[in-house]
Amino acid sequence: MKILLTGSSGYIGNRFTSQYKNKYIFEKFSLLTQKLQDIKFDGIDTVLHCAALVHQKQEHSYEKYNEINVEYPVHLAKLAKENGVRQFIFISTIAVYGEEKEKLDENTICNPITPYGKSKLEAEKELLKLNDNNFVVSIIRPPMVYGKDAPGNIDSLVKLVKKLPIIPLGGIENKRSFISIQNLCHLIDVVIERQKAGVFLASDDELLSTSRLIELISKNLNKKVYLLKIPFFESLLKLVKPSFHKRLYGSLEVDNNITKEKLNLKNRYSVEEGIRLMLNGEC
Repeated sequence: MKILLTGSSGYIGNRFTSQYKNKYIFEKFSLLTQKLQDIKFDGIDTVLHCAALVHQKQEHSYEKYNEINVEYPVHLAKLAKENGVRQFIFISTIAVYGEEKEKLDENTICNPITPYGKSKLEAEKELLKLNDNNFVVSIIRPPMVYGKDAPGNIDSLVKLVKKLPIIPLGGIENKRSFISIQNLCHLIDVVIERQKAGVFLASDDELLSTSRLIELISKNLNKKVYLLKIPFFESLLKLVKPSFHKRLYGSLEVDNNITKEKLNLKNRYSVEEGIRLMLNGEC
């Protein structure tokens, strides 16, 4: 099977090609250096669209998010459909649900608040209009992805554990869903194999609290860390850095049982195995 991949230099695209280079033939496309009109779709079975303008410290205008996250993938999908490609896979995000929900599943109403989340949801809607018996549109919504060299908050916690023997984040009992890069790539592979249309949620099987996550990181780094519960620290953090407080103390449970049933999906790795793979740099 031949796959046209966008965003091959990004984290998900790069890891997927590494893990499945012996199974698929990859044709890579860059939105930065190539034109959509120049794509040769001969022999392409599936388009895997990983490229995106993600939420960064430097915020962009919605017009920029719309151009890259909506106009490009929709135009690409239309070209793919016109040229006989069978499937289009769009890597979306749980940001389409917004930031107020603590529990969500495939049927949860979407209410994005960030330009990134809004643009991703708009792209989903336009892409799903193209779905029919001859053109399968598959949407994948992952939560925070972790793995070796993955961007995000987990990497910040790893650095914290490496530097500090005492961390004031003990006794946190929140519940959060993550997805290891290995499990996410496996999900993408299954979606390609099953040729299923619709929206799919990605998640590891176990929920983690921030305290438990730090314990797993320290265990796999073979580093002794003392977690302390300091009541005023949480209150101070909520006052000074409310967004950071929410990531550390807030809950976000992803229930993807509908996805698992629809795809007959089983994750390959537990959370503990995923953390070990992340810290040891194994694929």
